[in-house]
Amino acid sequence: MSNDWTSRRAAAVPRGVAFGTNIFAASARGSHLTDNEGRTYIDFAGGIGVLNVGHNHPRVVGAVKAQADRFLHTCAQVIPYESYVTLAERLNRLAPGDHAKKTAFFSTGVEAVENAVKIARAYTRRRALVSFTGSFHGRTNLALALTGKVKPYRVGVGPFAGDIYKALFPEDDSEAAVAAALASLDRLFKYEIDPAEVAAVIIEPVQGEGGFNAAPPAFMRALRDLCTREGIVFIADEIQCGMGRTGKLFAMEHFGVHADITTLAKSLAGGTPLSAVVGRSEIMDAVIPGGLGSTYAGAPMAIAAAHAVLDIYESEGVIGQGERLSATIRAFLAEAKKKFSCIGRIKGLGSMVGVEFVSPAGEPDGAMAGKVQAEARARGLILLTCGVHGNIIRFLYPLNTDDATFQEGLSILSAALEAATQGN
Repeated sequence: MSNDWTSRRAAAVPRGVAFGTNIFAASARGSHLTDNEGRTYIDFAGGIGVLNVGHNHPRVVGAVKAQADRFLHTCAQVIPYESYVTLAERLNRLAPGDHAKKTAFFSTGVEAVENAVKIARAYTRRRALVSFTGSFHGRTNLALALTGKVKPYRVGVGPFAGDIYKALFPEDDSEAAVAAALASLDRLFKYEIDPAEVAAVIIEPVQGEGGFNAAPPAFMRALRDLCTREGIVFIADEIQCGMGRTGKLFAMEHFGVHADITTLAKSLAGGTPLSAVVGRSEIMDAVIPGGLGSTYAGAPMAIAAAHAVLDIYESEGVIGQGERLSATIRAFLAEAKKKFSCIGRIKGLGSMVGVEFVSPAGEPDGAMAGKVQAEARARGLILLTCGVHGNIIRFLYPLNTDDATFQEGLSILSAALEAATQGN
């Protein structure tokens, strides 16, 4: 049956919409997903980090159903609803920083990025933007210009928005790597753009598509100082690394400094489409009335789902369980590294865990990562790869995965490693 649907998909959907598997979902709950042929998988992909509280959490489903019974849509900019305001208030309280904050809602992560840039430009009256190598900020034209990874996102679809400059993201957390990244910013401001013309610097505290690279705290502190000194808006893109994934609700809480604007999406609303831009009140108010919003921005059912997600975080110990799972998988990978020479660095922060695959010569080995991924899927475990070379397997399991399911997933991963490395 899946072969039939795969053929129909190929005939009906353009090839640019890439599908990582030929699994067709029929139902899902918690950390498990069942396909249309009745096979059940353990899901360590989580809809690319969307399902931090798992598939179909009953409190999220209940909130969506209750909202659907009341009303589906009014357009919040035409007829607002109380839940929009109360969710903004909650995020304003929770986001790092003692300053006054305001929040605007949208539907997708890339909308949040585009609007964060719009707000920063309106506030500073400047044009230029700085992003980083290895970054991913979305697939619209401006976001692609910000994105620091060419394949597959930027191939053959330019030209891109201008006035965007790339600096070096630190390769690791060493002093040398931090110094090299800061030197790249210095060169940028000496040779390519006057910092007085830069509206915003945008950075993922932990890069997602780029390879689960965590920014060194020293680099983030230096970046904060730079932005303050030059009057540049500091944007933290927490679309993948936010909402508890790194062991804190906001990834920026790890660094001892805060952003001026934070973008959120993915796990904000438990699988329903919602994104947010949270920022300093004076910056958020820079755009004139009518300049922000869209027809579906802050849709009622997604707002209701987000309230439920925050309730779950407050009462069910999700972040604590995620930290326990992080310790478990990192210990597993450290032991596996002793056995399998193809395993390189263990990366990321908290439960945003990535493992690097390398050749005998120490070069990135995307083929081996793909083999492990395929072997795991054949045994019932769904994994994702990432990184500029496609050589990193990333783990985005629900943070509330129970211990028994998690151990079963790691057993499958162990078998997949054995199978993929046979003969190597």
